[in-house]
Amino acid sequence: MGVRALARVNLAAIERNCGRLLGALPERSALAAVVKADAYGHGAVPAARAALAGGASWLAVAAAEEATELRHAGIDARLLVMGALSPEELEVALDADADVVAWREDFVAGVSARGSGRVHVKLDTGMGRLGTRDPAEATRVLEAVNRASGLTAAGLMTHFATADDRQDAFFAEQLGRFAAWANPLKQVAPDLVCHAANSAAVLRDPASHFDLARCGVGIYGLDPFGEDAAARELEAALELHTYVAEVKPCAPGQSTGYGRTFIAREPTTLGILPIGYGDGWRRALSNDADALIAGRRHALVGTVSMDNVAVNLGSEPEITVGSPAVLIGRQGSELISAEEVARRLQTINYEVTCGLLPRARRWYHRDGRPQDGLA
Repeated sequence: MGVRALARVNLAAIERNCGRLLGALPERSALAAVVKADAYGHGAVPAARAALAGGASWLAVAAAEEATELRHAGIDARLLVMGALSPEELEVALDADADVVAWREDFVAGVSARGSGRVHVKLDTGMGRLGTRDPAEATRVLEAVNRASGLTAAGLMTHFATADDRQDAFFAEQLGRFAAWANPLKQVAPDLVCHAANSAAVLRDPASHFDLARCGVGIYGLDPFGEDAAARELEAALELHTYVAEVKPCAPGQSTGYGRTFIAREPTTLGILPIGYGDGWRRALSNDADALIAGRRHALVGTVSMDNVAVNLGSEPEITVGSPAVLIGRQGSELISAEEVARRLQTINYEVTCGLLPRARRWYHRDGRPQDGLA
């Protein structure tokens, strides 16, 4: 009998996805694997190691504590903390020997007070979050870094708001704004690392590649355009497995789950799967998801609870207690992708994987071969 909620993560797929993304970049461009948010639910340390084995030379995170976790695991790759940092968090990031991001001169002064640090300057070209919208101010921040003793101006960066929408022209506007600011500065200081592209931009427009690409969803085999990862030659690294814990008849008029949102109209059989929103399988999937059992799709029925869901087995006597079930992944010729689950939830594929909670145990393998010490 299986584990109640098991996220199977194929590290070999992460390696191959990094190779695929590197292959889309020019030889001069490096790959930063984004492993923030516990590597989008895949596990930060194992995913980081797999990405580096696959050719990534940088790692990127959002929080200082995420940088510390990687360093404590013995990972010594170049590391960029992309998020906002309080003075206390700045200390943690610099102690982890991470590059940090600035867009205000007072932040540069705080880094300088520590004595040393590598700083990337961020221009907000249209995302409307972190960074300054004013190219002149961004240049002044860069000049402040250059003046400060012990600091290194390491890079220039921006982030795209609509790279995953190939019909949206705003992407080109952002790219033009960044290039107009960064290219002249790069000519004066060739060692500056210019970076803007996420996974979608890498696959969409070579003009966005610059010196470094920061890829997140793509390295996990999630389609950055939310459609079909295989069409992008990407392999989904994560599958979500459970098993049938109970099989029970359900007569007409009988129900399953809170609120009786499913009431049988004809005789059927229910399979109870021991997984629920306590594991990250969202309650919004109530009466709107499938599970793969015995190589076939079976509809989830009733309300998703914290610990259990029900599926309609119909009249299939070969399905018994202990039968394996797949909620994300392949079984036989059938596939349920994270993209499909995301469409049902009206969200994005990586919210699905990020939402898997710690109770969904991670099991690491390389094309089916268990990785010792990572299970």
